[in-house]
Amino acid sequence: QVQLVETGGGLVQAGGSLRLSCVASGLPFSNYAMGWFRQAPGKEREFVAAISRTGHNTYYADSAKGRFTVSRDNAKNTAFLQMMSLKPEDTAVYYCAAKLGPTRVLRWEYDYWGQGTQVTVSS
Repeated sequence: QVQLVETGGGLVQAGGSLRLSCVASGLPFSNYAMGWFRQAPGKEREFVAAISRTGHNTYYADSAKGRFTVSRDNAKNTAFLQMMSLKPEDTAVYYCAAKLGPTRVLRWEYDYWGQGTQVTVSS
């Protein structure tokens, strides 16, 4: 049974930082690209960042470039999203997702999803 479990969300003031973690189990982690998506109330789930199977290639939404960093530790079956200079508009539920094979940025191409972790940025 595949499981993705996100942790690290919380309440932070604008300008602050958070580091999200996503621990995967039940799949050969190094065979999967990992993505981070977010969904704010009343909005569609949107792409934030993704990282290739080896970690050599990363991709970011324009809103995340320069502020967020995606990484992974294949030995620990864990992906990370380091978020800095947070803004109130970053408030959302953040999800990690796993996709077999090459990295993609479209949410419907991902095979497995976590339950999400809430990030709230106060102004």
